[in-house]
Amino acid sequence: MARHSLDVNAPTKAQIPLAQKEPPVTWSSLPHKSQLLILAACRLSEPLSNTCLLPYLYYLIRSLDSDTSKDGHKSSNSSISRRAGLLVAAFALAQFATSMIWARLADRYGRKAVIVYPLVASIIANLGFGFGTTIPKVMFWRLIAGVANGNIGVMRTMTAEIVKEKKYQSRAFLLLPLVFNSGNIAGLALGGLLATPTKSLPWLFGGVKWMERYPFALPTMVNAMVLTFALLLAIGGLKETLPSKVGQRDLGLEVGRRLARLVHRLRAHGYQVLNDDEESKVELSTFPASRPSAPVPSGSLSQSVTLKTKAIAITLAGFTLLPFHNAAFMQLFPIFMSTPLNKNNAKPEAHGFFFTGGLGYDSSTVGLYLSAFGCSGIFLQMFIYPALQARFGTLKIFQFAFTMFPLSYILTPYVLLLEDPTARGTAIAFVLFVQVIARTLAIPSSVILLTNAAPSPKLLGTLHGVGNMLSSLARAVGPALGGWVSAKGMEIGMVGCVWWTYLTGIAVLGVMVSWKMKEGKSPHEREQSLKRKEDD
Repeated sequence: MARHSLDVNAPTKAQIPLAQKEPPVTWSSLPHKSQLLILAACRLSEPLSNTCLLPYLYYLIRSLDSDTSKDGHKSSNSSISRRAGLLVAAFALAQFATSMIWARLADRYGRKAVIVYPLVASIIANLGFGFGTTIPKVMFWRLIAGVANGNIGVMRTMTAEIVKEKKYQSRAFLLLPLVFNSGNIAGLALGGLLATPTKSLPWLFGGVKWMERYPFALPTMVNAMVLTFALLLAIGGLKETLPSKVGQRDLGLEVGRRLARLVHRLRAHGYQVLNDDEESKVELSTFPASRPSAPVPSGSLSQSVTLKTKAIAITLAGFTLLPFHNAAFMQLFPIFMSTPLNKNNAKPEAHGFFFTGGLGYDSSTVGLYLSAFGCSGIFLQMFIYPALQARFGTLKIFQFAFTMFPLSYILTPYVLLLEDPTARGTAIAFVLFVQVIARTLAIPSSVILLTNAAPSPKLLGTLHGVGNMLSSLARAVGPALGGWVSAKGMEIGMVGCVWWTYLTGIAVLGVMVSWKMKEGKSPHEREQSLKRKEDD
């Protein structure tokens, strides 16, 4: 009877899965949203500093070129292409040189310090660049900005330390690329609309003397204002995630809490607010899993933990090849759009591979074109990518995205051969849209794949530091080499040379590497699994 009673009261097989079924992951279900949003605001520093100049890069170099002041002749298109490549590469080269330094400093002094102080440097570098009057000066400030933005790996590490469960990864690790895309759009729009404001917006800035003397200062001043707001958020609201530093006194947080309490009192008009004891409890419970835990027993978990594996090497290769051609595209396409149109391209003698010139757009048109199509990337990241990632997996999406890049690069130069303005505009829209979709799907996937390649959470910071260092090197070499190949192509009358050889070649190599990659588990889940095995 007792056995029968137990059988009657026990749940059926159909009931067990229903009881254990978890609700779907949504943006609202993400843990520690306030911390992720502050981190996202800090992430704006790199795209704003790096892309703001792209719409007016052609005109900036032409106005600052020392050759102009010497003999009165404007630089050739090939010379501008070379200088543009070097100017873009300087930023990423400085990132490469300092990525591992920032990672080590973050492991020693904490993550927050390595977020706050570089933000200060980035603000100063933006202002310095905007008021630069020679190529060496703007190159110097580009280097400083690159140094200040070499901490991207630290931000990714903080994301992994804030959100540890794999079910939240698709959205948590999507947030920084989403902000990166948004920052790119904002930077391109600001650079296109606010460069040479006395000419582009004469009804508002006409006759302003300092803007006539420094025509490219206004976009960088707006950047500095946005980053100042992010700096204040980081000082007053960002919490430390380095396990050895969690729980230590933070003067910035204390000031931030007092300001928040004051604002709450002003808005609540008498409603009860948290007292200091209650706030302390909330503060201490923010990152419970990030606190130093008991020593791990010696065994399999503490042995064979290394980054020197074939799987990690292949993952790093795929992670590096993506910015290698994508960064070159971000530099070459605005130059391609700004270069004056060659009217002979539509004639019969311009056929096959040998034709040259550009689209002849001004900086405001370039900025609006690039930023408008970047908006589609935000839509994809927010609403389409999570569903695709849940259905097909991160690696499949990464591989699919890589196959789309060569198509965009091969078709881009042939836009010049279209005579009808409507047809040409449609073609530009198509190649841009293909490239935007590809990078929108590839960038967050590459970060997730790199994170899940880490054999242990202890090596997350190091792995992301190495990844950011290699990525920065690729974003330095890519535009510089791309600018050189583009200049050579223009000299022989083949504007498509850089698109068909360099960009397509790197993209195809990326496709080959992507098919050799494997998708691993979350390092936190892997560590828990090893602990369970040791306990058994």
